[in-house]
Amino acid sequence: MNDSTSPPAMTVAAAARHLQALESAVAQALVGQPQVIREAVVALAAAGHVLLEGVPGVGKTLLVRALAAALGGSFARIQFTPDLMPSDVTGHALFDMKTEGFRIRRGPIFCNLLLGDEINRAPAKTQSALLEAMQEQQVTIEGEALPLPAPFLVYATQNPIEQEGTYPLPQAQLDRFLLKVFIDYPGADEELAVVRQMTSGQIGDRLDTSRVPRVMTPQEVLAVQGAAAMLRLDDSVLAYAVRLVRAARDWQGVETGPGPRAAIALVRAARAQALIEGNAFVTPDDVKAMAPAVLRHRLKLTADLEIEGYRPDDVLVDLLAGVPAPRS
Repeated sequence: MNDSTSPPAMTVAAAARHLQALESAVAQALVGQPQVIREAVVALAAAGHVLLEGVPGVGKTLLVRALAAALGGSFARIQFTPDLMPSDVTGHALFDMKTEGFRIRRGPIFCNLLLGDEINRAPAKTQSALLEAMQEQQVTIEGEALPLPAPFLVYATQNPIEQEGTYPLPQAQLDRFLLKVFIDYPGADEELAVVRQMTSGQIGDRLDTSRVPRVMTPQEVLAVQGAAAMLRLDDSVLAYAVRLVRAARDWQGVETGPGPRAAIALVRAARAQALIEGNAFVTPDDVKAMAPAVLRHRLKLTADLEIEGYRPDDVLVDLLAGVPAPRS
């Protein structure tokens, strides 16, 4: 159940220490992906959901499992498949022969951290089962609204190279994710370290998170999120975030641009980024740092650009260079 009491106040310095410790803990399992870990932790501090995209075997599932191990709290994993039903995610009402009445069987979504593996393999009706939970922090079963535990975060993965048997997420669903994070191949030295770690006395290829220490509790996560939400933001930096989003709508090659929710997400992510750095205020560089992960899944390029091989990130490079930032 959601806790009606507010978490204790946390200073910027204390929150930064917690988040930096969380980054270090996850890095014990996921080697060579500091930017990915940073963005995953930013989403946690900003109380937002994450869509992880990468080819098989680069550590998407390992990242989320390591994050869950470092946070404590409840964790659940759902393997999305074409035959998965919405009730398999949310739960359902069933008849109890003993009481001769209906009772609610809660699904795996009732947890603090949910890993939705290969979310684009489930049809739209099952994908949509997450919409209410991600936006309202509750699930409605048989007309009864059931609150989810706090904090509640969804980290969903998808494979970008396999299109057969997949169902692309609609824009309304994509917009619920605070960040879209790309996981690429590690560098040569990092890949050597990964292979050494996974083949040193380990049987099989089980995802090993035994090295990951628990560094936070759910209540501390809530306190960190409260600290991030209160971080000072100058009007000029706020206006810069809005200008970036508005410029993206009219940028050459963009067919459909981001809505106002994108500007809100950008400010939230920038606050979390500044907090991890231990700063008591947000700078334009914090906004720039988070803009690609916030905006890439909210841009639809024209067919001409897609045919030429352009990606949203290519457009965002030009956008960040073309929209002047305020002097901090």
